[in-house]
Amino acid sequence: MTHSEIVIRACRPEDAAAVVAILGQRSSAAMTLQIPYSTEAEWQSRIVSDATNRILVAEIDGRVVGQTGLHLSTRRRAHVGGLGMAVLEEYRGRGVGAALLGAVIDLADNWYNLLRLELQVYTDNSPAVRLYERNGFVIEGTHRAFAFRLGEFVDVYTMARLRRPPQLNID
Repeated sequence: MTHSEIVIRACRPEDAAAVVAILGQRSSAAMTLQIPYSTEAEWQSRIVSDATNRILVAEIDGRVVGQTGLHLSTRRRAHVGGLGMAVLEEYRGRGVGAALLGAVIDLADNWYNLLRLELQVYTDNSPAVRLYERNGFVIEGTHRAFAFRLGEFVDVYTMARLRRPPQLNID
């Protein structure tokens, strides 16, 4: 699958059912901080009213197959964005995550002027860690027993990507 077949766009309220289906997969809930059994109404509200997040979806042949959110920090951390993403199981490994991440990086760098993008990823999610590393993220640390998942406490890496601000040519 090529990135040209993947359409990245803003999430709309009518996408709530697709987002619930993506995040409702046991594997998605297990690899994110989402809790299974969220409702369409919860996501519709979040899509419409959450001004601190830019939620994007990936579409293939008109079907929403992935989603990501860019959380915009405020005040003294206004230069920072956080992100998370999930992809339908049958579309993993096909470039959907890379396309979503590329869109988030473009937003961060070229539209929000963010200096730092950060995320947490479970230490056992090696495909995601590799994707983030390929896109300039580095592991900054490990949080032990960060979250409770499938009956046990698990560790996460904190990863970040720092963008070098452009040099100003002031004469």
